[in-house]
Amino acid sequence: MLILLPPSETKSAPSSGNPVDVTTLSWPQLQPQRERALKALMKVSAQKNALEVLGVGASLASEVQRNTTLLEAPAAPALEVYTGVLFDALDPGSFTVAQRTVADEVLVVISALWGAVKAADQIPAYRLSGATALRGLGRSGGLKMSTYWKPHLNRHLCPEAQGQVVVDCRSATYAAAFQPAPENTVTIKVVQMVKGQRKVVSHNAKHTRGLVARFLVDQLANGAVLNTVQAVADAVRQQWVVELTAPTSKKPGELTLILPEQE
Repeated sequence: MLILLPPSETKSAPSSGNPVDVTTLSWPQLQPQRERALKALMKVSAQKNALEVLGVGASLASEVQRNTTLLEAPAAPALEVYTGVLFDALDPGSFTVAQRTVADEVLVVISALWGAVKAADQIPAYRLSGATALRGLGRSGGLKMSTYWKPHLNRHLCPEAQGQVVVDCRSATYAAAFQPAPENTVTIKVVQMVKGQRKVVSHNAKHTRGLVARFLVDQLANGAVLNTVQAVADAVRQQWVVELTAPTSKKPGELTLILPEQE
């Protein structure tokens, strides 16, 4: 199984540790593209209009400035760097040894800067969105990072995903960067009942996707065999009310979690 996660916009900057070594990251075939993205981001972040290009406000100026020293900044495991609602729900700090081993194997974060990283990959904190276009990548106006990564991730991640169940917890921006084989893929959709109607609520959706990823890691660490989309749906049904739309050769499946009305 592979569980695909989006990165978080917010990140925890490591206070100590060695800098990133791009050659040691998972999927070393992506090294040339990672180095190009790093170079472009560091250059843009040193410009006077960096905040505008990166689409952030003045309150994040220090994070943009930090982008200029990414090759010297301390690095830490990806699951310690990424924070926010989904990763708080995943709660990697409480993993047992068995859960950590599973997480290192199955969790994949699709990243605007690195393309894709696994849980234990050592990275620094950075500020870059998948919807941002950087000059120096592709055509003269630059490419959105999701577009930049798409051909490379499809080429190098699809072989690893082949024959495995892929549980996709990503947002639309990062889903655009990599499309695994649809017949073995199920996306996680979260809706909440509000006055008798199903509504998509962003905060609860992120939180619930993090809980689902944690639940699946727990199940695998306890020896569960989740090698089909149906098996994943049956497992998740132990904790949530769900509806499964089965995948086809052309379209991923969809597992909808229906949260009850809040009192």
